Amino acid sequence: MSEVKRILTAMAAGDPSAAAQLLPLVYDELRQLAAHRLAQEQPGQTLQATALVHEAYLRLVGDQAPNTKHQPPKHWNSRGHFFAAAAEAMRRILVENARRKLRLRHGGGLQRHDVDALGPAAPPTPDELVAVSEALDRLAATNAQAADLVKLRFFAGLTNEDAAAALGVSPRKANQIWAYARAWLLESLGREPI
Repeated sequence: MSEVKRILTAMAAGDPSAAAQLLPLVYDELRQLAAHRLAQEQPGQTLQATALVHEAYLRLVGDQAPNTKHQPPKHWNSRGHFFAAAAEAMRRILVENARRKLRLRHGGGLQRHDVDALGPAAPPTPDELVAVSEALDRLAATNAQAADLVKLRFFAGLTNEDAAAALGVSPRKANQIWAYARAWLLESLGREPI
């Protein structure tokens, strides 16, 4: 009898330590199964193979691990039966994740786009350039760092990472400042945020 089959039998018999012994034996195969499954998903999937494996494993044997409420044990006839159950658990997780993303409060199916990857926009007209410059001066009076970031990104054409390095902040902080500055400038210019 294979080691996995022995552990599955022990789990069915109610051995609480068997669940902890199973993961190291099947982890690599579950990870490959998850990676293969995620490769079939649409681009932009935020769920990673490791997270998918862990969630599926918890759904399969999590209630049989020590220090949890003991539910009636799940019975798997073979190694193949266990992996079929794991594949089904992964499918359900992916479907739940997709349904969550379709909910209005989670974007309602809208796609996220990287602004830096979109390429240059049409050059501003002279009137727009003057209006942006005047609004930028007003922004600098209240938040100099935000104004500096706008100058680096809008006028110098730097990426977020390069502008963050120039200002001595993290790229994440630069993203936060950029979001604020953009919203402030759009409101100041009397435009709707996009």
